[in-house]
Amino acid sequence: MDYDSYRAAHFVDPEPEPRFRFAGIHGATLFFTDFQAAVDYYRSVLGEPVYVEGHGTRGWRIGPTWLTLLAGGHGAPENAEVPIVMASPSEAERLQAAFIAAGGTGPHPSDQLMYRPVRSCPVTDPFGTELLIYAPL
Repeated sequence: MDYDSYRAAHFVDPEPEPRFRFAGIHGATLFFTDFQAAVDYYRSVLGEPVYVEGHGTRGWRIGPTWLTLLAGGHGAPENAEVPIVMASPSEAERLQAAFIAAGGTGPHPSDQLMYRPVRSCPVTDPFGTELLIYAPL
């Protein structure tokens, strides 16, 4: 399907007025019962965390926002997907490869229509958390 057909099929036109004036989403927070293993995995890919609070909070800057890991919860995050937008398709592929090399799993990158044309590079971390790494085409 070409992008114009995709937009015509899936977008409301005219777009409804938003009920609130959003500035954005500040980030994603993931809770892990095996906190140290999760920190070790994400550290192996992203480097040292920028934010460290006590024994149960670690945070990495992801562009203008944050990826935060917290100790606790019931295993690993379920029924959620964390989107990570990269600057280019090659950077999306490079990050996906790093997560997979560290122990994650994921399919080959593919081009998708996801609100706009993107290179999709999804990963599932070793704890079952879905990361949707992508970049605009």
